[in-house]
Amino acid sequence: MKRFSAFAFLLLLTLLAASPVFAQEGAAAAGGGHHWVVITAGFAMAIASSGCALAQGKAIAAACEGLARNPGAAPAIRFALLLGLVLIESLALYTLLIVFLKVG
Repeated sequence: MKRFSAFAFLLLLTLLAASPVFAQEGAAAAGGGHHWVVITAGFAMAIASSGCALAQGKAIAAACEGLARNPGAAPAIRFALLLGLVLIESLALYTLLIVFLKVG
């Protein structure tokens, strides 16, 4: 119960601190907030790239382990690995597309 109340307090504190930021939309619309778009786009691309790298490493490790345990299932494992890597990489490409749309 103590953890929940601490979490609820921090959530309430965060929401109360964020409300004045959302109220200042006039200055951002006048061109004063464009630099934040660039900074957040860079962070978004960094987070997406690191997540993709971790997921690809885990997928390749699992595929190597599966091939070592059952070499006869190599074609099925290879197909699943390539499909998974394509879907994982699409996350980074979609993030890059959104970054270009937001910044450009």
